Amino acid sequence: MSETIAQAAVLPHLSTPDLSNQAVPRYTSYPTAPNFSASVGCDDHGNWLAGISPNDSISLYLHVPFCVELCNYCGCNTVATHRREPVESYAAHLIDEIALVSKRAGGKGVRRIHWGGGTPSILGAKSLERVFRSISSYFDLSSLDEHAIELDPRRLDNDVLSSIAAIGISRANLGVQDLSPRVQQAIGRVQPYEVVERAVKRLRAAGIANIGIDLMYGLPEQSVEDVQLSALLCSRLKPRRVAMFGYAHVPWFKRRQTLIDERTLPDATLRLSQAMAARNAWLDLGYRAVGIDHFALPGDALAKAAAAGRLRRNFQGYTDDESSVILGFGTSAISRFRNGYTQNHPATAAYKTAIDAENFATARGALLEPDDCLRAEIIERLMCDFCVDIDRIVQRRQTPAIFSAELAKIDQLSNRGLVRRHGRKISVTESGKPFVRIVASVFDKYLAAGVSRHSRAV
Repeated sequence: MSETIAQAAVLPHLSTPDLSNQAVPRYTSYPTAPNFSASVGCDDHGNWLAGISPNDSISLYLHVPFCVELCNYCGCNTVATHRREPVESYAAHLIDEIALVSKRAGGKGVRRIHWGGGTPSILGAKSLERVFRSISSYFDLSSLDEHAIELDPRRLDNDVLSSIAAIGISRANLGVQDLSPRVQQAIGRVQPYEVVERAVKRLRAAGIANIGIDLMYGLPEQSVEDVQLSALLCSRLKPRRVAMFGYAHVPWFKRRQTLIDERTLPDATLRLSQAMAARNAWLDLGYRAVGIDHFALPGDALAKAAAAGRLRRNFQGYTDDESSVILGFGTSAISRFRNGYTQNHPATAAYKTAIDAENFATARGALLEPDDCLRAEIIERLMCDFCVDIDRIVQRRQTPAIFSAELAKIDQLSNRGLVRRHGRKISVTESGKPFVRIVASVFDKYLAAGVSRHSRAV
């Protein structure tokens, strides 16, 4: 039994279902997306675009909501298609949206670009290049630090490989999830190790050396041994980064998940054991833990950011991207400004209608008040550093806050061994780290309203 699992075993109060089963957000933003509202719309988006300062660092996110086939576990905003017409039409709308945004924010320097989905490579070589040419014509890419894309190892043909190399992709994230044939059948994603290995070799041969792998625990039919074996096999591919996400079973939100037999899902205790087994496996393999579910080689920028206290949290998870502005393009894409968040229409038809009318596709968002910004930073530091000095943040932001009710809840968690508190300094214990989302949720003023359902804490 590994040290971390053993530690959990001698602290049964930490692994009880009332903690592991507690539903809390993942805190890739604050306020979280379920708390966005239609009170923030197109006018706000346009004004915030116009208000971007030349000193603001900018990242771009492009969402491609298509896959050839859907996986049963997927919680992303995506649809299946085998036809080229909707994909090519969507690419044209992305180009139009980029042009529309550029009228308010064009010419600014961009530090990072990230293509997500769905399966971004489904755009095909020509459309990928057309969209990128549009970006490069409207934005200054001379200081571009990173150009990343999410890839399905099963969908990497020669034309797409040549195209992503040609547009300067520097980092590729491969969705793997689990390498057990039994688990792959249960989640509707058959993907043998040899397919992943071949994709990695081809990417490196094309000059894309920075490769990450996404894995999951908590999947149907999955065991602790499956998690450990996936880690061992993937380590042979020498990825620089690994994300180990907990499967979020939210069939009320993603109907495709109703195809998963809930009786085959691991219970709270087994999920925690899987998460701890994955953590120990990657640490034993020489990777550094980054936050609650990422791992990176010691020399990787993500590991360095974590060690230096510069780790951030955004809709892609943990990141070393310190950009103050993220511009989202495409269906459901979220933009982040200093003033707040905006999100595009989640339905592709509504998104296209807005762009065709030369309007922003903004459907909802959130205006950030000073108290929101204060709470967001507290939550982010807890999620990234497992500790926070509230007084330091309050003084720097000059936003008075008492937090007496929140600190009383922190003391309750302290009694359970999750945290330690010295005045208004909070540190998460080693045993409490798997439950840091619960600790962070103490400062979420919207959560108490109970308007949204969330995934398990672990």
